[in-house]
Amino acid sequence: MKRLPELTLPAPLAGLVSRLPTTPPSWLLVTGLNALVRRGVMPAQMDLLAGRRYEVHVLDAGLRLQFAADSWRFTRDAGHGEPDLRISARLIDFGRMMLREEDPDTLFFQRRLQIEGDTELGLIVKNLLDSVDWSRTPLARLMRA
Repeated sequence: MKRLPELTLPAPLAGLVSRLPTTPPSWLLVTGLNALVRRGVMPAQMDLLAGRRYEVHVLDAGLRLQFAADSWRFTRDAGHGEPDLRISARLIDFGRMMLREEDPDTLFFQRRLQIEGDTELGLIVKNLLDSVDWSRTPLARLMRA
């Protein structure tokens, strides 16, 4: 598998994306996370995540995806107030994490992945990301093509 190239979203595209409504991409994220949990690809202990609010901030796109969790699933969040946990990185670094080209710890110590908020929750989520078998997802099939 080839390594993702070093790139940043062009400013005009990032400007456009940052002005779009966040509901569709947040819904896609929540739907994808729930599918990963249902299929056992992401072995989430939902009780550890329940009642908390999360935000994924794609830095170079200016995109903030907000969601929450209950004991059974992830849900879209209206985004009022600060999330319990915010994970921020460039789009390419999120992609590299999912493809296992980069380890979340390496990105964190290189300051390319920021984790803000509840540190215990951050560790739980980081370990959850490490445990996902991305080779069992449609993303892996696309990258092999």
